[in-house]
Amino acid sequence: MNKIGYVSIVNGPVIRATGMKDFGMREMVHVGKLRLLGEIIRMDGDEATIQVYEETQGMKVGEVIEGSGEALSVSLGPGLIGGFFDGIGRPLSSLLEKEGRYITPGIETPMIPPDKMWDVTPTVGVGDMVSSGTLLGTVQETNLLLHRIICPPDVEGEIVWITPRASVASGGIVAQVKNALGRTIDIPMTQRWPVRSPRPYRDRLRPNEPLVTGQRVIDGLFPLAKGGTSAIPGGFGTGKTVTQHQLAKWSEAQVVVYIGCGERGNEMTDVLEQFPVLEDPRSGRPLMERTILIANTSNMPVAAREASIYTGITIAEYFRDMGYDVALMADSTSRWAEALREISGRLEEIPAEEGFPAYLPSRLAEFYERAGRVVTQCGENGSVSIIGAVSPPGGDFTEPVTRHTKRFIRCFWGLDKNLANARHFPAISWTESYSEYAGEVENWFQANVEPRWGELREKTRAILIEDEKIQQVIKLVGEDVLPDDQRLVNYTAFLVKNGYLQQAAFGPDSYSPPEKGFAILEMILHFYDRGVELVKQGVPISLIKGSDAVEDITHLREFAADDKSSFERARKKLDNHLNRVGVERTREEGGAK
Repeated sequence: MNKIGYVSIVNGPVIRATGMKDFGMREMVHVGKLRLLGEIIRMDGDEATIQVYEETQGMKVGEVIEGSGEALSVSLGPGLIGGFFDGIGRPLSSLLEKEGRYITPGIETPMIPPDKMWDVTPTVGVGDMVSSGTLLGTVQETNLLLHRIICPPDVEGEIVWITPRASVASGGIVAQVKNALGRTIDIPMTQRWPVRSPRPYRDRLRPNEPLVTGQRVIDGLFPLAKGGTSAIPGGFGTGKTVTQHQLAKWSEAQVVVYIGCGERGNEMTDVLEQFPVLEDPRSGRPLMERTILIANTSNMPVAAREASIYTGITIAEYFRDMGYDVALMADSTSRWAEALREISGRLEEIPAEEGFPAYLPSRLAEFYERAGRVVTQCGENGSVSIIGAVSPPGGDFTEPVTRHTKRFIRCFWGLDKNLANARHFPAISWTESYSEYAGEVENWFQANVEPRWGELREKTRAILIEDEKIQQVIKLVGEDVLPDDQRLVNYTAFLVKNGYLQQAAFGPDSYSPPEKGFAILEMILHFYDRGVELVKQGVPISLIKGSDAVEDITHLREFAADDKSSFERARKKLDNHLNRVGVERTREEGGAK
């Protein structure tokens, strides 16, 4: 029997309805004659409150509400990679073909076309016992990704039928399982999963392996672990979106889920135009062959913006369950929080600080805790790393969204307006930022990149911190009055900032392997160590830094990562210069005696 309710109040995206006693909390419903998609968010006896994911303009009191019998869910299966979806999982490319530029309210289209055929290679046979997470078969979805079809959670039993090696439609069946009660269960190629429920796993692992991003300031000073959580807060124009684009392009993740949550449409257009033509640095294939895009821009319905990050994290968990490392970019969680605030206001809830609902911290925690590096139910290691952009008004890091986000993340990349104005990108502040993963990933970096990784990192940070103090003195009395040891620190910090931390978003330096980054950093610190010795010998700082050999350090980033000969020539040229000024000083002292 169909469940029927009736609209009683329309308040923007929030609908009040009567006759709803047979409906369930969080059930997905179709509202009105246009059958707009909605979700029940509050039940009170015979009445219910529904948030509608489409525009409700023109809706009238008394229109019918029909239940669907399931929670807000997404389809999971081959066909997601390379897709471009809205906040509730509708494929925008299919909607464009059907509707053109303007979408008809209430239109329904499958997330994955049910008639699309895939070549399935089964990995189990009739008579095999399977349970949640068992690998049933594989599909080569793209050149970069092998899609693993796994047994759904809560399904256990004996395989009584498995598809032979053949083409199977997305809407077809790949296997049948007889459970302990003798009931035969069909396992479809495409499965459904409620977006607000985390997918299960066996065990959670320590985040002790870094997510290499190719960005020197991140990999070198503030690393993110696979399965970790991080935030990129910054004011307008500081480069949040570009930094996230860089991480989506170059991070060492096998799958990237990019959520444009409440951002401007032109930014998502840039992503959509760039990613198909960008090459994956490790394979040379188009980046879209391992990327999924979800767009709910600022001109789309606000309620769907609230759902978009759950849609994205559910898709990310699905690929994690196959044993992949997934990077999820949410741009931005501030716009998502603003959607919560608008819906909360229409629900007439008592507001907390700056009008945000009192449950903002718990919702942020609910989202970020779904990150992690885990042992999946099929026994593989997989991870979901969450990188959330935050857009604090006026760049104020004490506002509620930024402040509460810092409680639930372990890696903080604060963007500095002054650095952005000085055209220093990425504008990640080396004083505001931090990473709690540095100690956990240190062993990996020492074993795979640079044995002295921890030592170089701490030494660099100490120089930058000392330089911040020296900068205050320079602003007051000028550089000329500083002793040479402080001028050496100041100049070394200049080399670190301009030769190591600064990195172009376009061109050959856009992606910098950790090996290249630490080769540059080691050269700078080698200059500093030799400079300290020379200053103690009385060599003026003007002689120490007065050579092309020193200035060339800032150009090392222009060399290719595997161009070891150029690095060796630069090192030899630097040593020759430093040796020469040392010898000249010794001769001067000898002559004076």
